[in-house]
Amino acid sequence: MVSFQGRTNDLALLDRQLRVVRDKVATTSGQAVIVTGRRRVGKSRLVQEFCDRSGVPYVVFQASRGRNPAAERADFTASLAQSALPGADLVAAAAGTDWNQALRALAIAVPEHEPSIVVLDEVPWLVEQDSEFEGALQTVWDRYLSAKPVLLLLVGSDLSMMESLQEYGRPFHGRAARMLVRPLDPGDVQEMTALDSAEAFDAFLITGGFPEIIQRWKPGTGREAFLHDQLTDPLSPLLMAGELSLLGEFPESSHSRSALEAIGTGERTFGTIANRIGAGDPIPSGTLAPILNTLVTKRIIAVDTPLATRPDTRNKRYRIEDPYLRFWLAFLRRGIAEVERGRGDLVAARIERSWTSWRGRAVEPVIRTGLARLLPDDRLPGAEVVGGWWNRQNNPEIDLVGADRDHPAATHIAFTGSIKWLETEPFGRRELESLLAGSMSVPGRDYTTPLVAVSRSGFEEGLPLAATFGPDDLIGAWRR
Repeated sequence: MVSFQGRTNDLALLDRQLRVVRDKVATTSGQAVIVTGRRRVGKSRLVQEFCDRSGVPYVVFQASRGRNPAAERADFTASLAQSALPGADLVAAAAGTDWNQALRALAIAVPEHEPSIVVLDEVPWLVEQDSEFEGALQTVWDRYLSAKPVLLLLVGSDLSMMESLQEYGRPFHGRAARMLVRPLDPGDVQEMTALDSAEAFDAFLITGGFPEIIQRWKPGTGREAFLHDQLTDPLSPLLMAGELSLLGEFPESSHSRSALEAIGTGERTFGTIANRIGAGDPIPSGTLAPILNTLVTKRIIAVDTPLATRPDTRNKRYRIEDPYLRFWLAFLRRGIAEVERGRGDLVAARIERSWTSWRGRAVEPVIRTGLARLLPDDRLPGAEVVGGWWNRQNNPEIDLVGADRDHPAATHIAFTGSIKWLETEPFGRRELESLLAGSMSVPGRDYTTPLVAVSRSGFEEGLPLAATFGPDDLIGAWRR
């Protein structure tokens, strides 16, 4: 098995929940956690690693999509009987004619006085298969399981479905904490790739922090060498993970898929997305709006609005949420056929031609996240949130705006700033003058508002900047 790397914070969170069970410091002996995150982000691998390290008996059951409910329950009870749970022998002949009986068998199998872990993976598929599952889970949890020292982990990839399990009126409402498993962060990516900070951001933008892709990145290998190696392999996860992820949620011919492809190839506004999907004949707003709302709910796309003291909620910009999918849609989706016929060199050449400009836009939300993680910071006094600002014409666009809040609007602009992410050119006086001129358009900004800058390649001396940040500073935001 490939060695497990990263996820220190995630493992610590799970271990803390297990300590709550072990130390009996909660109102119920048992604890439940809903573990969710995007497909292929490594949730199943994380919980398996946690179980293996825990030192307590556990059982892991993974559902199968579209399976007959009776067959699923039979597999569940068989998994219980074959597990290391102390009461496994007691349920060897359990029939599990419905989920109430199957889950009561689980309650028998888990120990009375020592802690144990139960993992139900792909819970949305169990809910889809049998409408009685949720109610049965709530009943058995309330009457039997919660009275025992068990940590119940409910795992699933459909973010909206998993979050809805906790909604008011649903059977399991109020009974579980929620844990969101994100892709590995730039600090983890640097650790796994052994690259310097600037190159680690390149690796993050390409892999999106998805473990199965980063595992293919040999430590110390540069971006071009990694891409050359992966683009000679039609079965590389770099190529295949994007398609597999999307097929799990969207048919290839759906409008949702078309909207994703439009955003992934650079369309950012509602109008341009509608026009792109309709091939020049924009699809109706009543059709596109719910599609975009669904994609936002599923955390596949994000929507940004200008950060200032005057709200402009209609001036939205859409972007792909995770960097890997953005990279895949921009470069790899249409290149798969070329790789399959042995011409990955053509795909690599296209990436290199567009890399600098694509990276400049793609790295912006990552940098904003990094700066926000540094807050509070004496170099950025008064800032609690970090965003950007633009007008309807995108002229000017201000890369960085720090403020005291972002909803419904800021009351104080703490700083404005600019990003220059080029490999050889430092941030200089020309960029400073552009920042000065553009910043005066930001509502709430005045001549006393500090200026900050982020640069991949350093800064010219003598610039009147309140704070400067480079790749090492930003990587440090994920290492604190």
